[in-house]
Amino acid sequence: MITREPTIERLATAKSLLLTPFGLDESHLTKALNEIKAHQVDEADLYFQYTRSEGWSLEEGIVKTGSFSIDQGVGVRAVSGEKTAFAYSDDISEASLLDAARTVRTISSAAQSKRTKTATTKIAGSRKLYAGLDPISTLDSTTKVELLGKVEKLARAKDPRIIQVMAGLASEYDVVMVARADGTIAADVRPLVRLSVTVIAEQKGRREVGSSGGGGRFGLAYFTDAQIEEYVNQAVHAALTNLDARPAPAGEMTVVLGSGWPGILLHEAIGHGLEGDFNRKGSSAFSGRIGQRVAAKGVTVLDDGTIADRRGSLNVDDEGNASQRNVLIEDGILKGYIQDSMNARLMGVAPTGNGRRESYAHVPMPRMTNTYMLGGDKEPEEIVKSIKKGLYAVNFGGGQVDITSGKFVFSASEAYWVENGKIQYPVKGATLVGSGPDCLKRVSMIGNDMKLDSGVGTCGKEGQSVPVGVGQPTLRIDGLTVGGTA
Repeated sequence: MITREPTIERLATAKSLLLTPFGLDESHLTKALNEIKAHQVDEADLYFQYTRSEGWSLEEGIVKTGSFSIDQGVGVRAVSGEKTAFAYSDDISEASLLDAARTVRTISSAAQSKRTKTATTKIAGSRKLYAGLDPISTLDSTTKVELLGKVEKLARAKDPRIIQVMAGLASEYDVVMVARADGTIAADVRPLVRLSVTVIAEQKGRREVGSSGGGGRFGLAYFTDAQIEEYVNQAVHAALTNLDARPAPAGEMTVVLGSGWPGILLHEAIGHGLEGDFNRKGSSAFSGRIGQRVAAKGVTVLDDGTIADRRGSLNVDDEGNASQRNVLIEDGILKGYIQDSMNARLMGVAPTGNGRRESYAHVPMPRMTNTYMLGGDKEPEEIVKSIKKGLYAVNFGGGQVDITSGKFVFSASEAYWVENGKIQYPVKGATLVGSGPDCLKRVSMIGNDMKLDSGVGTCGKEGQSVPVGVGQPTLRIDGLTVGGTA
């Protein structure tokens, strides 16, 4: 539910960290925005941010590094047509604000001859998807170090072939405030934690790696003994499985993707192509195709920033718009794109709550939140049994995509060769090669086991990184090209 109450509560926190210590109040924000509006601009905003982050990492049985940082600043933006002028400063002061405002307004050489009217302040509506807590303070330093030690001890006890364990614990407390030229003011308080586990296994001189982890927008108490053991089991299983892996065969074949994290292929191969900026410019493989069939029947893809406690979720985006549940593809038909304010205005549609930026030092752009495919009606076991000869890819490493063509390349970190419906052996070095739009049309079976990832995703675009989520059910894709090493 979108209401003003959560915003009022968060504004108090934001003002106490971002305005009051610097002798500022809302009148100073209005003054800076009026400076920009003295020239003819379509949009303008101020983005204040305070971020406190901490990280601990363990290697070779000891916590080798611990880091703590505080960053704060303000970004000032003016938009005229398709052009954006942007300035930022880590000095939060009236002088810096006004200086940045006068700098960015030069994007429009046309000064307003009439007096600018001060917009009435409007408190933005927002969601309440996560608690506004500081996760760094939810455990003391000694307990954090002990938690990492527990990971190390547990992983080594699983199997004598585990020769190295690396673990990392990261926490972040992020407070943002947005003031827009139309008078809208919004704020968010965003906790974020993540635990990562990597192990190295050795057998007969061969070494393999396995990784796992997770997190979200909550405190460190989430990492219970049971949760830690689950991550360790997954990492150890992946490393030991790969010790017995054979070279992957190459060619065009049936590929079954596992549920959960393999949704990263969906994120890269399809999600980026549905971002508003690429479609407005006509550079996406999905440009101008709304209302057309772009995927097999049964394929429904969403970008949803409204799932409680998820890594990719937001109460409001970085332009002050409430996050939304956006249906991008429904039963194979393209329904819409994800939008920030500028691209939405230029395309004549409403923003979708996807205006995101890495920090106050970056401009917002349309970005994904939690992108996933809805489940179907098939049992996962039935899908694997349907493979005559092909690949079952359970987990993925990295990947990349060309937005214009939709072509992608992905490496499988855990995969199996299947014949006559039976898993034969694990394979190593399998890469999936294809085109996102073409791949969607080749989906022939959709599992009933839709699962979101464990909370580890980070998305890069134009040099900016933001936390995201992905998910999907088990999927069968016919005739996908696999690059192998056999």
